[in-house]
Amino acid sequence: MEKINGETSEKQDGATASITLIMGAEQIGDFSSILQQGFGMTAMVPCTVSNLLCDQFGLSREYVSKRITTIFLDGKTTDNIDDAMVRDHSTIALSAAMPGVVGATLRRGSYYSAMRSAITCTDKGKTGASREGLVFVKLFNLLLPELGTEFLKNGIFLNSSELLNFFLHEPDSFWRGCGEALLNGKPVVPTSLKHSEAFANSEIIKLSIAII
Repeated sequence: MEKINGETSEKQDGATASITLIMGAEQIGDFSSILQQGFGMTAMVPCTVSNLLCDQFGLSREYVSKRITTIFLDGKTTDNIDDAMVRDHSTIALSAAMPGVVGATLRRGSYYSAMRSAITCTDKGKTGASREGLVFVKLFNLLLPELGTEFLKNGIFLNSSELLNFFLHEPDSFWRGCGEALLNGKPVVPTSLKHSEAFANSEIIKLSIAII
């Protein structure tokens, strides 16, 4: 079973298609809604949050420590990223510093962390050998432009219905900025991706952006 953004579907052999869009870096902001709603990334799980972010996603420990100040793992705030376990189909939400008392309370290692003990992740147990799974990632505020580009360049997984809905609502300016498009490695007219027939037999899409 594959589940992305709350939708569950039976994944058959060959049901995953790939779409590559060739466009300028200035258009990455157009994908903010997708990056906030959540997207799939393959990962070896179970693993710690630290392993996922640093060893598998390639982020520096300094960046994770200083820039990603708030982490939600399966809906719970996470303070100790070296203990908290990410599992198959876990959802991890990443945010830079948020303003106000709420932001201070949710911040990792915050003085106010005791105020949110009921919503703090305490899962430390690793069960079973690591295997390839799917992890759902959400990006917020300042991390959208900083991390979104790299995730999109590497490729993210989305439900085809979700991606189709995104394409249908993009303005003409989006498509004018898309110089080329590839569907399963073959060139297609970019605007043809607005029609469900383009990937009707694929329930999961790997979307990649090639920056020009």
